[in-house]
Amino acid sequence: MLVAISLSFAADAPLVRSAKSGAWSDGKTWEGGKLPPAGAKVLVRPGHDVLYDLNSPQPVRSLHICGTLRFATDRDTRLDVGLIKIQAGENVSEEGFDCEVHLSASAPDAPRATLLVGTQEQPVEAKHTALIRLTWFEGMDKQSCPAIVDCGGRMEFHGAPMNRTWVKLGAPAKKGDTTISLNEPVTGWRVGDRVFLTGTTRQIKREKTFRATVRHNTQTEERILRAVSGTTLTLDAPLEFDHTADGAYRGEVANLSRNVIVESADPDGARGHTMFHRGSAGAISYAEFRHLGKEGVLGRYSIHFHLVRDTMRGASVIGASIWDSANRWITIHGTDYLVVRDCVGYQSTGHGFFLEDGTEVFNVLDRNLAVQAGAGKPLPNQVLPFDHNDGAGFWWANSLNTFTRNTAAECDEYGFRFDAAANSGFDLALNVPQPDGSRRATDIRTLPFVRFDDNEIHCMRRHSLNLGGLSAELKGDVGGIGPDARHPFVIRNLKVWNVHWAFHPRPPSVLVDGLDVHHAEYALWKANYDQHAYRRVKLDDISVNPNFDPKGTQPTEGEFPGKLKPVDDLPPVTVITHTLRQKDGSLLVRGTTSDNGEVKRVLVNGREAKAIAANFSQWEITFDKSTAALSAHAEDAAGNVEPRPHKLTAR
Repeated sequence: MLVAISLSFAADAPLVRSAKSGAWSDGKTWEGGKLPPAGAKVLVRPGHDVLYDLNSPQPVRSLHICGTLRFATDRDTRLDVGLIKIQAGENVSEEGFDCEVHLSASAPDAPRATLLVGTQEQPVEAKHTALIRLTWFEGMDKQSCPAIVDCGGRMEFHGAPMNRTWVKLGAPAKKGDTTISLNEPVTGWRVGDRVFLTGTTRQIKREKTFRATVRHNTQTEERILRAVSGTTLTLDAPLEFDHTADGAYRGEVANLSRNVIVESADPDGARGHTMFHRGSAGAISYAEFRHLGKEGVLGRYSIHFHLVRDTMRGASVIGASIWDSANRWITIHGTDYLVVRDCVGYQSTGHGFFLEDGTEVFNVLDRNLAVQAGAGKPLPNQVLPFDHNDGAGFWWANSLNTFTRNTAAECDEYGFRFDAAANSGFDLALNVPQPDGSRRATDIRTLPFVRFDDNEIHCMRRHSLNLGGLSAELKGDVGGIGPDARHPFVIRNLKVWNVHWAFHPRPPSVLVDGLDVHHAEYALWKANYDQHAYRRVKLDDISVNPNFDPKGTQPTEGEFPGKLKPVDDLPPVTVITHTLRQKDGSLLVRGTTSDNGEVKRVLVNGREAKAIAANFSQWEITFDKSTAALSAHAEDAAGNVEPRPHKLTAR
C-alpha cells in the first residue's frame, strides 16, 4: 500500500540539499540541519559522500545524486523513492530520460556521480538487506516514473555472493516430497529464500490477462526454503507434481531471493524500471529486481542498457534474479561487450534476455536460466518491425555474440530466437561495430556467432531454437541469406527435450556439432539444408520426423563438414569484469574471453592470465599494489590477436 503524502506535486515538494559528507540520519549532513521529510526532493551535491543508513518506509519524491550516495552494508536499509537519477550537475528535473541527447562528455578524470548499493569488494553483508522500493508520486509521468536512471554516472548493486543461482536436480523430485536433491552443493542459499522447480512436463493451456500470461497447467512450482544442507533442500510445502531427473534430462531449481532488492511499491499500478545510459559505469551482482517493467512502454524495462555501445565495456550482470517483469528481464540495446552470467529470469511479458536493435555485438550471455517468458505485443515505435515480442527466453537479430550454457524452459513462443525477416520492409544492412572499433554497414543475416555452445531447451509449447525461421504473421524468414561457408553458424552440444519443434534452421551455412533431441514432435522443422553439416546427432522419441527430412540434401556424418570450409579468422573478445583490491593491497583482476575456436592465452599488461573456466571463459591474474592501469587482450590458437584491448584504470 502506498503511503499517503501531503505533498502531491513536484512544485510543492521541498528541495533538501546536502551540506557536507556524512550519514543520512545525521541532521548536520543537510542544509537546514534537518533530515529530508517525506515527499521531499533530495540533492546530494558534488563532492559530498552521503551514507544511507536508514530503514524507513517514509518515501522521498526524488533523489538526485551528483556526489556519492552509498548504502550501509552492515545493517538493514530501506529507501522508498519516486526517482533516483545519477548525473553530474545539480539539475533536479524529473524529465530528461534521454540522457544521450542532452549530456556532454565529462573529463575522463572528473569525479562521477555515484550510487553504491554495495560494491564488488564490499557487498551488502549476507545477514542484512538493502531494499529500494520505487514509489510513484502524483504528478510524475507514468510512462517514465518511478525509476532509477544512470546518466553517465556510476551505479552499483552488489548482494551477498552465491556459488550458483540455479542448478539441476540431483534426483527425481516426486509429488508429495518436501525435500529435494541437487546435483551439486549450493552456498549462499538461506532459510526463507524463495525458490522454484521448473516444470518438466510440457503444458500448453494459457490465457492473457491485463498484465501477463497465466499458465493454468504449468508444473513449475514456487516454494520457500526451510532448510539448506549441501545438496539437500527442505521446502515449506509438499510438491504437487513430479519433476524429472532422468540421465541427461533434468529439471532446474532456481533461487529468486537476494539481499539487495529493487522492487515496485505498487506492482498493479505504476511499475518502476532501471536504466544505464551511454558513458555510465557500474555492475550488478547477486541483486534481485522484482515486479518491475512498464508493460507496453518502449525503453522501460527491469534492467536496461540503453545505447551504451562500448562505453561500459567491463560492465556485467552476474547472479541477478529478475522476476515478475511486465516488460522483459534484461534489455541490451545498442550495447557491446556486456557480460550477463548466472542470472535467473522468471515470468516476463515479452522476450526475456533481449538484444534490441540488431547492432549489438560481442556481448556474452553465459549460464543464464530463462523460465516463462510470456507473450506480449510489439512495442510502440520499436526499432525492428519484425519483432512480435511474443515470448522468447533469448531473442536477437545480430548473432555476433556469445550464448553458452544457457537454459530456457516453458517460454510462450521460443526458447532461443534469431529473427531477421527479409520481407519486413526493414533494411537489414546496419552500421555494425567491428573488432577493431570501426563500424561498417553489414547485412546482419550474414554474421556468425562468436560462440553458441552447450545451450538447452525443454518444455516448450512451440519453438525451441528458431534460427531465422518463419515469423507467424509476416510469413517471412531470412530469405535464404546467411553466413558464408567459411564463417557458418556453429552450434555445439545443443540439448532439446520434451518440446514441439526442436530446431528450425533456415539460413544457409549451418554447422551442428552435437545435437540431442529427446521426446519431441519434430526434431528439425523446415530446415534449409543449403550448406548444412551435422554430426554427433542423437534423436530419440520423435513423433513426426524421427530422422532428418528424407527429401533434404544434408550431408551425412561421414562428409562432415561437407560443403562448409570453416576457418577461424575472427579474433577473440575480452572483457575485464572485476578489479578487486585485496587486504594486502594487491590487485586481483578477473575477466571473460570468448572465441569460436580455442583461446591460446589472455594477456593482461603483457602477463598471461590463469584460466579458471574452460577456454578462458573466465580467467584471473593478480598484480602488486602499485598497478592501476590495465590492458587485456587475447590470442587464439588460429593466430588471431584481439586488435582492441580492453583498457581501464582500477579504482
